[in-house]
Amino acid sequence: MAKSNNIVHQYFKKELEGAKIIVKVNPIHMIGSELTVTAAGAELRNIELDSQIFDDLKEDGFVEVNAIEFNLYLAGLL
Repeated sequence: MAKSNNIVHQYFKKELEGAKIIVKVNPIHMIGSELTVTAAGAELRNIELDSQIFDDLKEDGFVEVNAIEFNLYLAGLL
């Protein structure tokens, strides 16, 4: 079994009017984080995922991105 620090997470983003949603997916344990960014700030929530998450994200208009934007918002640097 993979150690939690050896996992390569996948990131997806969708831009809405006045907001961005960036999702971090742990493809091994099927858990993740959803970061919602608005003019008022950023809100993080942990989520449990199912095996259809990648199809669901694609269907909902999310595009795959890298980790930089997610981590900069999470750290409060953007």
